[in-house]
Amino acid sequence: MSQHPELDGWERGDFTAADMTYPTYRRGSGPGVIVVHEIPGITPTVEQFANDVVDAGFTVMMPLLVGTTGKPPSPPYMASSMTKICIAKEFTTLALNQTSPIISWLRALARNLHDDVGGPGVGAVGMCFSGGFALGMMVDDIMLAPVLSQPSLPLPLWKGRGADLNLSPDDAAAVAERAAQGCQVLGLRFTEDFAVGDRFASLRELLGDAFIAVELPSNKKSDHSVLTEQRDEPSVAKVLEFFEEKLTA
Repeated sequence: MSQHPELDGWERGDFTAADMTYPTYRRGSGPGVIVVHEIPGITPTVEQFANDVVDAGFTVMMPLLVGTTGKPPSPPYMASSMTKICIAKEFTTLALNQTSPIISWLRALARNLHDDVGGPGVGAVGMCFSGGFALGMMVDDIMLAPVLSQPSLPLPLWKGRGADLNLSPDDAAAVAERAAQGCQVLGLRFTEDFAVGDRFASLRELLGDAFIAVELPSNKKSDHSVLTEQRDEPSVAKVLEFFEEKLTA
């Protein structure tokens, strides 16, 4: 079976930038939003969330960075996708104070979408391993609505790693400047989620009052995916309201 089957109602394409090419799925009309999936890939619940963004009045571009489109998560599938992410040079899973190379590709994708649909700017939401990607995309002025759901890179395998924001010093300075100019960042997490580590404290330090934190009490320690597998409806509504406020004013 192809790893990149069609998604019902979505336009399948490919996008190349920064010497990288990935499949993309596009749907909707209105201002642009990049939805970057979590591990293991574009699962049914990721597609459900992306459809919610479409239904709220946005053009969604959803890249497939790993995994098989539409395949539900399972322990073997999760492990397979995680292994691919860990060994791929596009993702900074271990090194500290570095921006993942995939961010350059995502910035180009956002610029391309904005050039096509227009509007004041674009939004982006990342989840899990991609949770911090929208932060790196803030280096570009067109990123007006960055959403970080359970940001988990670099992997918090030992002390100190869970506070790293997956940004180079130069990019961190640029992001802090955007925040000082008024660009807000929405972050979501379950309070007992080990993968997020201390990143919300780092985000508060970097962004100050520009960081809007949604921290949900964990029902169990495995709670992780705020917008998908353990979907919290008020949090989904908060994200959609954030996009509407920043992109349609």
